[in-house]
Amino acid sequence: MEHGHTKYPIGHIIGFLLSLAMTILAAIVALRSGLPKPAIMSIIGVLAFMQAGMQLFMFMHIKESDNSAVQIGNIIYSIIIALTIVLGSIWVMHN
Repeated sequence: MEHGHTKYPIGHIIGFLLSLAMTILAAIVALRSGLPKPAIMSIIGVLAFMQAGMQLFMFMHIKESDNSAVQIGNIIYSIIIALTIVLGSIWVMHN
């Protein structure tokens, strides 16, 4: 039974390991470092942004699409939704 996947998914494994490394690094920074809270939040934010971008390319196959205009529209929409959720959550927690 052929599913169209003939090569080993090395990209998925690399993406998984990178995601794991970034998550562990964020946990170490949050739990073990003596940095001030704004620095910790900035580092975690940068790691989260890097991980989201990496996952888009490694797992969601953004670069393999035939219709790039639709993909760009989907990415912009996803960024707007993610920013709305994150900024809205921060706003609610501070008020």
